[in-house]
Amino acid sequence: MLRNSLRHCVLAFLSLTILANFNSLLADTGDRPNIIYILSDDMGFSDIGCYGGEIKTPNLDSLADHGVRFTQFYNTARCCPTRASLMSGLYPHQAGVGHMMDDHGYEGYRGELSRHCVTIPEALKNAGYRSYMSGKWHVTKAIDPKTDADKANWPIQRGFDRFYGTIHGAGSFFDPNTLTRDNEFISPFNDPEYGKEDWPGETYYYTDAIADHAARFVRDHHFQSGDQPFFMYVAFTAAHWPMHALDKDIAKYKGVYDAGYDAIRDARYKRMLELGLIDADSTVNWPIPDAWKESEFWEWDKRNMEVYAAMIDSMDQGIGRIVQSLKDTGQFENTLICFLQDNGGCAEGYGRGGVGSERADKPTLATLPADYLQPDMTPKQSRDGFVMRTGKGSMAGPADTAIGYGRGWATVSNTPFREYKHWTHEGGISTPLIAHWPAKIRRHGELETTPGHLIDLMATAVDVSGATYPATYHDGKEIKPMEGKSLVPLFAEDADTRDEFDREAIYWEHEGNRAVRVGDHKLVAKGAKGEWELYNIANDRSEQRDLSSEMPETVQKLAAMWQAYAERANVLPLNPGNQKHAERATMNVKQTRFKLNMGDKLHRTEAPYIKNKAFAVTADIDVKGDGVIVAQGGSSQGWSLYLKNGKLCFGWTQNGKRVVTTSDARVSGKQQVTAIVSKPGTVQLKIGEKQVAESKIDGLLGEQPLDGLQVGQDENGAVGPYAVPFPLQGTVNQVVIELMK
Repeated sequence: MLRNSLRHCVLAFLSLTILANFNSLLADTGDRPNIIYILSDDMGFSDIGCYGGEIKTPNLDSLADHGVRFTQFYNTARCCPTRASLMSGLYPHQAGVGHMMDDHGYEGYRGELSRHCVTIPEALKNAGYRSYMSGKWHVTKAIDPKTDADKANWPIQRGFDRFYGTIHGAGSFFDPNTLTRDNEFISPFNDPEYGKEDWPGETYYYTDAIADHAARFVRDHHFQSGDQPFFMYVAFTAAHWPMHALDKDIAKYKGVYDAGYDAIRDARYKRMLELGLIDADSTVNWPIPDAWKESEFWEWDKRNMEVYAAMIDSMDQGIGRIVQSLKDTGQFENTLICFLQDNGGCAEGYGRGGVGSERADKPTLATLPADYLQPDMTPKQSRDGFVMRTGKGSMAGPADTAIGYGRGWATVSNTPFREYKHWTHEGGISTPLIAHWPAKIRRHGELETTPGHLIDLMATAVDVSGATYPATYHDGKEIKPMEGKSLVPLFAEDADTRDEFDREAIYWEHEGNRAVRVGDHKLVAKGAKGEWELYNIANDRSEQRDLSSEMPETVQKLAAMWQAYAERANVLPLNPGNQKHAERATMNVKQTRFKLNMGDKLHRTEAPYIKNKAFAVTADIDVKGDGVIVAQGGSSQGWSLYLKNGKLCFGWTQNGKRVVTTSDARVSGKQQVTAIVSKPGTVQLKIGEKQVAESKIDGLLGEQPLDGLQVGQDENGAVGPYAVPFPLQGTVNQVVIELMK
C-alpha cells in the first residue's frame, strides 16, 4: 500500500513538472523552430548536384553545404506509402496505406490514412504550431468526394490550416487533376488567387505553383501569425511522369546527355566517390545492359532525360524562392528544413509503348473552358485542343505528351544501387536527406552515415517543437505509438551525442517486396514468393554478393524479426486482393458475351469487365477506309480494333504503355475480322479464318478501363496512335465480344 502511494506521488510530481515545462515552452514559442519538410517525387539517389548528379540544383547544394547530408536514409519504395509514413511516424501499413489508394479489405491496406494515427500537424497543434501544405497529398482514395464527410482524410481535415495542391497522386504539370485550394477543387485557369500575373513565366506550371504557394504561406504566416511557429509540408510532383517542363528549363540541358547512359552514370559514380557519399570498396558501377537502352529512338530518349533534368532544375528554383521568403521575413535562421525523396528512380513504362507522332499543325479538338476541372490523371487533350501523344518519338515536355523516362535512365538515377521504385533493394528505398537549421546545426557540409528512415521525421518534429505526442485523438481513438527516433542527436557536432542514436532494426514491405536491416546486415526479397537474400551493406551496398547460403543463422534470425514486425504492423497477408465488393458491385461482372452494332456505346460500368480477363472480339464490317471498329478504354488502360492505312490493327494500352499489333494484309469491303487477347500475354489478329498478325503484351489488364466502349469510333482517350474520335469510314454490321475464363 505504501509502495503504491509513493509511486503515485512520484508520478504526480513528474506529471506536474512535465506540465510546467510544457506550459513554459508554450509561453515562448518564439524559441521553437519552424519546420519545413520538402519531398520530391520519383527521383533517384544520385540526381541532385550535392549527391553526384549533373543536374543544376544550387539551392539544394547550398542547404547541403551549410547542413548535414545523410548517406543511408530510407523511404518505403512507393509514393503514397511514403507519404503516409512520413505524415504519421508509423510504418505505412500501420497508417492504413500498405499499398495504393484502394481498399484491399484489411486494416493495413485500406487506402486511407488511418484514424488510429495522427499527422505531424495534428501532433504539433498542442505546441502552438500552425501548419501549411503545398503539393501532392495522395493518402486518401476520396478524389471524387460526394459529400464533405468524404473529405475526412483531406489535408484540412488532418490538421493543416492552409492547403494548395492535388489530392490525387499524379497528373499533368500544365493541367493537374484534383487541384484544390483548402477544401475546394479549383481550375488553375480561372483562379483569382493565383492568376497569370502571379506565374513566374507565361504558363501555369504545377512545380512553380507549389513553390509559390509555399513561399506565400511563409510570408502570410509572418505577417498574420508571426508569434507562432509553423510546420510546412512541401510535396513536389517533380520528377514523376509525365515528363513535362518549361522550354526555358529544357533548353539548359540540350546536349548534356549526348554521351549516353553509361557515360553519364560513370561520371555520377566518380563524383559520388569524390564527395564521399559512397566508396569503391562497397559499390559496383556495372554497365547498363543494352536491352535497357534505346538505340533506334535514342534522340527521343535523350530528350526524355533532358526534360527530367529540367523538372528537377525547376523544383530547385522553387526551393530557392521558399528559402528567400524565409530570409525576407527573418525566419531562416530558426527554421529546420529537410529535403528527401519518396522512392527511387521509376522504371515504369508509362507512355513508352509503340511509336508516337509529331504534334499536329493545329489543334483538332475544342479549347477547354477556363473553369474546366481536369478529371483525368492523363488528360485526353491539352487545354488548347491538341490530342495527347504517347509512344517512342513523341518528344516529351509539352502539355500534349504523356511519357516516362524508362529503365535505362532510372538506372542512371539510382547509381550505383539495384532495382527501382516498388522494390526494397537499395535502388528503390535510398533517398538523399538534407537537414539544414542554422540556429542549431553546426555540421556544415558534413556527411552522416547512420541509417535512418522517414518514420524518424515525426519523432524529430515532436522533439524540436516540444509537442506531446498523443495517446488518443480523433474523438478518443487510441493512437499507435511512434515508430521512429528523433534525428536531433545526429545533428550534433559531438560524436558521443550522435552515438546515442541507436535502433534495433528498420523494416520494409511493398507488393510482397520486403526487407529488414539490422546493423550492417540487410535481408531482402523480391516478391511475396521470392527467396531471402542477405547482404552486408557496409561492404556491399550495391547488393551484388548474396550471403544467405554462407550465413543461414543470420538469415533465420532476421527473417524471424521481419515476421514479428509483419504480424504486429498490419503487413499480413502479403498482397491481399482488392476488396471484392468495392468495384465489382458496380460493374457488369456477370455478362460474358456482348452483341453490338454500329453506334452502340457502353459506360464503363456496362462494358465488358475485362480486369484480368482474356477475350475475343469478332466484327463483321463493310469498309471503305480507315477508322475505329470498336474501342474500350483510353490512354491509360484499354484496347482498340481499328484500320489504319488500310491495314487491320489492334491497340493495347496498359498503365499508359501502348503496344500496337499491325497486319500486313489490307482490308476493304465486307470482311469478318477478329482479335484474340489470351492469358499468356499475346494478341492475335485474323481476317476471316486466317491469322494475319501476332504480338506479345505484358499480361492482361490489371484494372477496368476508366473510359467506356464505343462501336465505330473512339470518343475519349485514344487507345491507339490516332486522333480521336477516328470514326470508321464504313459500317460495323455486328460486333461480338466474348470473355474467356
